[in-house]
Amino acid sequence: MATYGGFPPNNGDQQTNKNTEELSWERNVLKDLAYASIKEQRSKRRWGYVFKGLFLLYLIAFLILAYSPGKMTTSNGPHTAMVEIYGEISADSEANADSIVTGLRNAFDDKAAKGLILRMNTPGGSPVQSGIVNDELQRLKKMRPDFPVYAVVQDVCASGGYYIAVAADKIYADKASIVGSIGVRMDGFGFTDLIDKVGVERRSLTAGEHKAFLDPFLPMKESDLEHAHQMLNTIHQQFIDVVKAGRGDRLVNNDDLFSGLFWSGEQAVNLGLVDGLASTSTVARDIIGAEDIVDYTPRPDYLDQFAGKLGASISQLMNEKATWSMN
Repeated sequence: MATYGGFPPNNGDQQTNKNTEELSWERNVLKDLAYASIKEQRSKRRWGYVFKGLFLLYLIAFLILAYSPGKMTTSNGPHTAMVEIYGEISADSEANADSIVTGLRNAFDDKAAKGLILRMNTPGGSPVQSGIVNDELQRLKKMRPDFPVYAVVQDVCASGGYYIAVAADKIYADKASIVGSIGVRMDGFGFTDLIDKVGVERRSLTAGEHKAFLDPFLPMKESDLEHAHQMLNTIHQQFIDVVKAGRGDRLVNNDDLFSGLFWSGEQAVNLGLVDGLASTSTVARDIIGAEDIVDYTPRPDYLDQFAGKLGASISQLMNEKATWSMN
């Protein structure tokens, strides 16, 4: 047999190498299976901990919400009704007109309620939402004229909050409360100098001469500014008219009243913006004469919100698990 150096191949050695390769392949398969099994067991344990933790959180939240009182006091007998107006007044906040009006109507419909307290703690907000509440209060008071309504200010009752408060028969506050800010504002920014420095070209295509009204990336037009002031002045005058109608001769003659300034509760009494200094419980007990307070404020269903968020979280975790499993 001709060869080019070395030794001729040995059939026995070839068979041995083949057997060795087969054993090595089997070991690798067994090793991979073992690792996969261990990984799966660890994954199951980890997900078991996750779901147990989520279930525990859900249970705790359920118990807290289930046993948290939705009202300050529940009473079937004579009581003071209360509707709370808390935070910014806007269509997408908790203090929105629909919710507030619902609470007001429920309070007026309850014949066991001897009076209503609007507990105010708001910096204001939408003039539209505030106007809706004020109008509804005026309507309800005409339907039940013997049902007194008092606004009680906590930390702050400004702007749109005061717009609502003046519909009450009387307004009370703490001596350190913030009251007033009877004005209207429109905010924005101007970036014309910035985009010039950066070298950005603004392209705004409109149909209508004023469609790009007060565009922050375009130079201010005098006609736009004049129109904005006219609109703000109109809304401001509406605010002034509502305050004068609600407070009447109690307001002192002071040019600053409608300037947008605000005052402490003690100062507000001297200006006629507030009738006196008192708390919610004081008004219920000493003025309305019904110490028990029932909260008619519609509250968000936090349990449903929590359940929805929990479901979304579990769904996201399950998707992540499926992704990990595929990987």
